[in-house]
Amino acid sequence: MATRLDPHRMVGASVEAQREFVIDATLADPVCCAILDRAPELGLQSWMLCAGAVYQNVWNALTGRKPGHGITDYDFAYFDPDLSYEAEDRVIARAADLFCDLEAEIEVRNQARVHLWFNAKYSADRPAFQSVEDGINAYAADAHKLGVTRRAGGELGIYAPLGFEPVMSLRVTPCANAFDLAGFARKAERWKAAWPELEVDLRSG
Repeated sequence: MATRLDPHRMVGASVEAQREFVIDATLADPVCCAILDRAPELGLQSWMLCAGAVYQNVWNALTGRKPGHGITDYDFAYFDPDLSYEAEDRVIARAADLFCDLEAEIEVRNQARVHLWFNAKYSADRPAFQSVEDGINAYAADAHKLGVTRRAGGELGIYAPLGFEPVMSLRVTPCANAFDLAGFARKAERWKAAWPELEVDLRSG
């Protein structure tokens, strides 16, 4: 049951306050904590916990819901120029062992390979990503463009190419270059059921 909070209380707050809010909301979820703490053991050069693991936990914190509420899977994005299926499968297997005790579905994907399956699935011509950040930049909604990582020194890093206002606004609309608007609409229906405070506009921006 959601507590009585102003769900828009972080709109217009300072960038520093919004950043801390995102980090606190992410760390409030024990699954996110475990992933962020253990992921350096995979030895990957570049990786981020992203997508719903971050923005949906922000929605949970804004609306007074429990961390992890509504999250169906935890997206773990990394970048490796090796485009082979076998290389990605090895990372997936190592991650499965590393996170085997977590009661959550963790989806591990090499962003360098996304164009190989994405273009075939959607009859698209999206260029190959050159980084994890490229993958986040291509997300279908501005509110979703967030990623959190743990740097070599142990401190957390956050990637927010459009800042934090989009996620704090509790407003979701597909980007102009979004693919599969029908799929976006289906996801939006689930989001509205889990977070009724959301304003969803299916007209692409």
